[in-house]
Parts: sequence; structure tokens; C-alpha cells
Amino acid sequence: MTHNEDHPHVHRIHRSGWLRAAVMGANDGLVSTASLVMGVVAAQASQETILLTGIAGLVAGAMSMAAGEYASVSTQADTEKADLEIEKQALAENLEYELQELAIIYRDRGLDAELAHEVAVQLMEHDALGAHARDELGILDWNGAKPGQAAVASGISFAVGAALPLGVILTGFVEHRMTIIAVSTLIFLAVLGALAARAGGANQLVGAVRVTMLGGLAMMVTSIVGGLLGTTL
Repeated sequence: MTHNEDHPHVHRIHRSGWLRAAVMGANDGLVSTASLVMGVVAAQASQETILLTGIAGLVAGAMSMAAGEYASVSTQADTEKADLEIEKQALAENLEYELQELAIIYRDRGLDAELAHEVAVQLMEHDALGAHARDELGILDWNGAKPGQAAVASGISFAVGAALPLGVILTGFVEHRMTIIAVSTLIFLAVLGALAARAGGANQLVGAVRVTMLGGLAMMVTSIVGGLLGTTL
């Protein structure tokens, strides 16, 4: 969306679909892979095992995220399609009732009865199904389910997020690697949270702190479990 004198406000809600999938994927990739690696490090595994575990986690996680997101959003798309078919049939069978239904919605939003009825008439003359999809069902052009887009965004962002802690491992630092992985991951999380908040027009500091705290908690729990298993197995 571009800036111009006629429309000075730039809104970001149209990004919500792909942005949600990308942020969730990157966050999961970063946190799960770092936590997995730190758990293996705490269990006193070798460098080769740590790296192999991280790579396996990246591949499996990216595929799982993409497949899960595709299935989830496809279900949403199927539901939207089914609701539109119901609405289409209702419009064909009882147009007057559907007109009154739409007018009531506009009246409840603050228009007087006469204006609400006139708005409903004009919108239904222009695109009856579109008006009901938007105002009765809440299906908008910008938030319609897009399974492919969500799957690709989730899979790629997960892989990118997971690659960050793996890159730290590949540096070859063996001494204090637990601390190095933890600190670098927290930094990555803070940057990710701030970037996601910026893209969505939200407070960057709040976004960074929220993501960092939750990710740090996940890594701490996994490290504790890995350390316990490493001393008992």
C-alpha cells in the first residue's frame, strides 16, 4: 500500500495472514531447534551428534510446520466455502429475508432503520453474496484462507529460524557452547520479535520482550530435562 495525499494512513491488517504464519514458523524454528540442541548439549553429546540432531530438527520441523499449516488453513478455507454455498442458496430462495437480515446488521452498527435498509438494498444490488460474506460471515478479501501461502511462509520461516542456532554450532565453539547458544538465541528472538512487531505496526519493545521471555523459558526447561537425562541414561 502506497502513501499519497488522498490516503495518508497505511494499514497493516492485510498482512495478518502471512505475517502470522511467518512469525510463528520462525519463532518455532528458532526456539525448538535451540532447545533441542541445548538439551542434547546438556546430555553431554558429541559435536557431531549435536549438529545431526539440529539438522534433523530443522528438516522435520519445517516439513511438519508446512504440512500442519496447510491442513489447518485448508480446513478454514473449506468452512468458508461451505458457508458461502449456504448463503448463496439462501439468497436464491429468500432474497427479501436476506435483505432484511443485512439491514439489521447495519442498524445494529449505528445506522437508522431507513438508511440501513437503503444501504442493504444498494450493496445487494451491486454484489449480494459479497455483501453477506463480508458483513454477515466476516469473510474479507484480505483475510480469506490461503493454504498454500500459509504453508510456504511457515515452512521457510521455520527453516530460517532453525538455521540460526545451527549456524552458532557450526562456528566450532565447544567451550561454553551452552551459554553461547542460549545468549545468541535470545538475541535472535529479540530481533525477531521486534521485526514482527514493526511489520505489524505494534510496539517493538513489547514484541521483543514477549518473544524473548517465552523462548528463554522453553530453552531453560529443555536444558534441565536434557541435563537430567544425561546423568541417568
